[in-house]
Amino acid sequence: MRGASGAGDDPSNGGALRPADRLKKRYEFRQVQLTGRPIHTPHFLIVVRPNSLENTRLGITVTKKVGNAVQRNRIKRVVREVFRRNRHLFPASHDVVFIAKRDADAIGYDSLLNELRRAAGKLREDGPRG
Repeated sequence: MRGASGAGDDPSNGGALRPADRLKKRYEFRQVQLTGRPIHTPHFLIVVRPNSLENTRLGITVTKKVGNAVQRNRIKRVVREVFRRNRHLFPASHDVVFIAKRDADAIGYDSLLNELRRAAGKLREDGPRG
């Protein structure tokens, strides 16, 4: 279904999520969570922090409180896909961490995309934490 054109598809961002586009280390996640700007959506707490790189990096945290392993992995797949297809919604040169809330297991691609579109203004504005 790679060639299919769906809502939000951007051909320039259609490639896979590269390792350089991801937060991997615990200290990277902690840095963002401690010094980043939190944005609340119905299913996620999104924390945004500027980085010194040219690309925006994604991190996803889904605790065991959210659901079983299948549900947690599904949430992560949906978040990665929304990020990959809709990078224009995210600020450039920032680290973004999605922290799933308890009811996030019910979210789908379209629901998450709508949440992000509603939060897009908050995502892009640079301001102090809090």
